[in-house]
Amino acid sequence: MARLAIAMDLGTSGFRAQAIDLGNGEILSTVITTRHPLPGGNVMSQLNFVLNRGMEVARSKMIRAINRVIAELHVPPADVVRLGVCGNPNQLSLFQGIEIRDLAFAGSRKLALLGVVPPARDGAVVAAHTLDGLNLPGSCEVVIPPAVRQEVGADALAMMIMTGMLERQETSIVTDFGTNAEVALFHGDTVYSGSTAAGPALEGQQISCGRLAAPWVIADLEQVGPYHRLILLDEELLPVRGGLIDLCRKGFILEADQRHAMHRRPIGITGTGTIAIVDQATQAGLIALPHVETEDARLHLGEDIFFTGEDLCEAGKAIGAVRAGHITLCHEAGIATEDIHTIYMSGASGTYVDAAKAQRVGLIPPRLKKVYQVGNTSLAMARNLATNPRALDRMIDLANRLRVNHCMFATSKIFQKVYILELSYWTEGMPMQHYRRFLKKFGLADLPPVQAPPEVVRTVKRDIDDLGRRGLTTLEDFDSR
Repeated sequence: MARLAIAMDLGTSGFRAQAIDLGNGEILSTVITTRHPLPGGNVMSQLNFVLNRGMEVARSKMIRAINRVIAELHVPPADVVRLGVCGNPNQLSLFQGIEIRDLAFAGSRKLALLGVVPPARDGAVVAAHTLDGLNLPGSCEVVIPPAVRQEVGADALAMMIMTGMLERQETSIVTDFGTNAEVALFHGDTVYSGSTAAGPALEGQQISCGRLAAPWVIADLEQVGPYHRLILLDEELLPVRGGLIDLCRKGFILEADQRHAMHRRPIGITGTGTIAIVDQATQAGLIALPHVETEDARLHLGEDIFFTGEDLCEAGKAIGAVRAGHITLCHEAGIATEDIHTIYMSGASGTYVDAAKAQRVGLIPPRLKKVYQVGNTSLAMARNLATNPRALDRMIDLANRLRVNHCMFATSKIFQKVYILELSYWTEGMPMQHYRRFLKKFGLADLPPVQAPPEVVRTVKRDIDDLGRRGLTTLEDFDSR
């Protein structure tokens, strides 16, 4: 009988899972979902669902979705001896069925009034039979990693470990560009961490035509004279050239010889496509914050895919939350953003985004020398836990270390001040020179303009580098009501 393991990334916007043969380490199959089983595209809306409907209802929906993902991996459940999971504290708490109200409410006084005792989230190996409803053998080991604080969890630990940033003696930053954007700054011998609720725009949600990273979504734009070439993700999540479009009007403009005609019509815009649209439309003079400056106030990406002024504001709020997080951690470390020489970009958005475009819109620091795009580090960590449970020890050690210099952005006065500037910039059109003037007034380091694009190193060809010999299955149709 084969000995198999399953690795699963439980993300706020959806799940990623892989089946692994423990005999030779081969990845057999990969399954992704295009959304989360709970309503809402962000942490707070999901927590609100749990508070209103109850843990039992919410967890039942989540476990049903997880079981569906496991079934679509097409491996015999009886052969699975270990499940390694990774994700933020919200997702792992729901998975375990433990208290989550301490994640929904800030402040010890409120929790005391509610009689809430925050559970230990220190990492554990448990038997599958202790997790009600999970469709795996009762004796199957389930490896659950630790959290740092309420809003910084195992996915944040994963991005630090899997990038190797802590082994390099340089001032660097790592960010998981997702709905709940985790950030860690390494300076000297100290790691400063935080997490910002960027919102779902960076993963293609809460955008009119937004989608999670999946086959045939728009992942990028390339300028071609006065037009733009769509870059889509294919069936294997690799970028391919799509149709030629005019951002000001509907339809496709195909080249005369049609050598580069679109492979498929796009089905939506992912987070990296959103960043590319903001950048390219700004470069073309079609965006003057906070407005889209076209005749119908829309940017057109083909026949029926478009981007609106409301989408621009959603994207700006997400970009602004990440930049405010970067500035806040720099202040905690006593440095300026221009002192950061290297960034590690993880997650689907961090992998597929054009780094130069991301830098121009402010998603990454302005004076970087090198960018590493590293893929889905949460799923990679789950694979490590699934194949070698001793990897849990390193996560626990790192979690204990990070608790010393963790910054909770929700209560940080610096973050609040900077994010107000971001909102003014993106949604009110405040000029950048005024933004910089306020930074100085607040006693914060300057945010200089971009001078030159950094060197970009892609360590993976897609966010899930190896899909396995059975390839990728995409799930869209499970119940999320």
